[in-house]
Amino acid sequence: MAKWIIDNDHSVVAFSIRHMMIAHVRGQFNKLAGEIIFDPQNIAGSSVELKIDASTVISGIQKRDDHLKSPDFLDVGKYPDILFKSTHIDYSEGTRARVTGDLTLHGITRRITLATEFSGPVKDPFGDSLSMGFSASTVINRKEYGLEWNYPMADNGIMLGWDIELFIDLEADQASE
Repeated sequence: MAKWIIDNDHSVVAFSIRHMMIAHVRGQFNKLAGEIIFDPQNIAGSSVELKIDASTVISGIQKRDDHLKSPDFLDVGKYPDILFKSTHIDYSEGTRARVTGDLTLHGITRRITLATEFSGPVKDPFGDSLSMGFSASTVINRKEYGLEWNYPMADNGIMLGWDIELFIDLEADQASE
């Protein structure tokens, strides 16, 4: 099994949530760390550990970013990191797999499954190192993580939807032996 170290400069965790029940608002986290133990010949024996710096959330609107960092949402002072640790990986077909693991967000841990696709390895054009790409997605219900801030609207609507779509795009470099 090869160990792959997540390249923070070329990786992102993005999200999308329904706003006022009519549009999607998007954002992302820009500081990630972790490792992936992966061998395409033994996908079931692979594993993933990912740490996301919650304070790096950015949506393009400073006022909204400040609110997301506040105790109403991420409470980055109390919960500085979002963590994911795989518990099981099922090979699907081709370059696809389903990665199941524990997501810890806002101090609450829940089991989730990520639809995942991998690509590579490829040789770095500037050296002899190898890199892999991993893309994953899922939907989580933010209420399950204690993220319950909302605001009622007319016609029984709410300001923010409960479901958050997560998109994880990682580039990882093979660790030296």
